[in-house]
Amino acid sequence: MSNLLQTTIAGSLPKPAWLAPPGQLWAPWLLQDQALAEGKRDAVRLALLDQERAGIDIVSDGEQTRRHFVTTFIESLDGVDFEHRKTVRIRNRYDADVPVVVGPVARRQPVFVGDARFLRSATGSKTKYTLPGPMTMVDTLFDAHYRSREKLAWAFAEILNEEARAIAATGIDVIQFDEPAFNVYFDEVRDWGIAALERAAEGLPCPVAVHICYGYGIKANIDWKKTLGGEWRQYEGIFPLLARSRISQVSLECANSRVPLELIGLLEGKDVLVGAIDVATDRVETAEDVAAVLRAAIRYVPAGKLYPCTNCGMVPLSREVARAKLAALGAGARLVRAEL
Repeated sequence: MSNLLQTTIAGSLPKPAWLAPPGQLWAPWLLQDQALAEGKRDAVRLALLDQERAGIDIVSDGEQTRRHFVTTFIESLDGVDFEHRKTVRIRNRYDADVPVVVGPVARRQPVFVGDARFLRSATGSKTKYTLPGPMTMVDTLFDAHYRSREKLAWAFAEILNEEARAIAATGIDVIQFDEPAFNVYFDEVRDWGIAALERAAEGLPCPVAVHICYGYGIKANIDWKKTLGGEWRQYEGIFPLLARSRISQVSLECANSRVPLELIGLLEGKDVLVGAIDVATDRVETAEDVAAVLRAAIRYVPAGKLYPCTNCGMVPLSREVARAKLAALGAGARLVRAEL
C-alpha cells in the first residue's frame, strides 16, 4: 500500500438486518444478552471484511456496537436520566426526545474500550475509533444541572479524554471526535468549542481527527440545507481556528456539497479527510466520480495530507449501497494514486 491517499470512512456503516432494523437512526437491537454481544462482534467482523475488500486503508468498526453515535456513549455515564426525557431542538433542525442531565456527569467504567480492543484484534489494518465531541454531546441532551452549555462541555471533555486515552492504549491508530454541532454554533466554537475539543484530545499518542458536517441524509437535514443558499461558506469562520488548533486531522464533505472546495486551503498544515462519497443518496459513485473530487482537492491540500473519505456516516443506507460506495472510494483513490 502506498502511503499516499490512504482511504478511510467517516463513521457508521449500516447494520445487518438480524442485528437492528435497517435504515433507522436509534434502531433498537433485535438480539439480547449473550446473543447481542456475539452479534455485535460478528457485525464488526463483517464491517471490516467489507472495508478491506473495498481497499479501505484505515478501517473502523462501522459503529456496529452502538445504537447512536452520541447517546450510546452518554448512556454509560452517571448524572444522566434516560427515563424522564425532554424534547429539544437538535442543532436547530429537528425535535428529539433526549435524556436529561440531573447531576454531575461522570464515567464509572470504560465505555467503548472493550469494543476498541476487539476491533484492534480483528484486523491487521490501521484502525480508527470514533467518539462524540463535547459540543455535540451537549447538543443532544437537556441540561437541568449545569445550566451552562460551556460547563457541561468541559465536564464531557474530561470524560472523553479518559476514554480516548484508554482506547488509544489498545493500539488504535487514529481517534476521531464527531462535532457536527461545529457547523451551527459558530460563536460557541470560537469561544470554547475548540478548546473543549482540545481538552478531550489532550495527551493522546495517536493522530486526532475531528469530523464536522452538514449531517446525515435525513429529511430534516436535507430541508435545512435547502435554506443555506447556493454556496455553503460556513466553514470559512471555523477552518482558520481549527488550523491553529492542536487537532491534527479534519474530516468534511466535498462530494455533491456546496462547500467551495478552496475553503479546505484554510486548513493549512492539517490532514484533510476529503468526503468523496455522498451519503445522502442511493446513487453509487463511479471510481471516476471519486477521482474527480480528489483531483480537485489536491489543488488546495498536498497529496500527502489528503485522505479520501466518505462525507458522513452511512447508517441510513442499505448494506448493498454502502458496500458499492466503499468499493467506489477505494477504486477512485487507486486511480489518483496511480496518476501521482
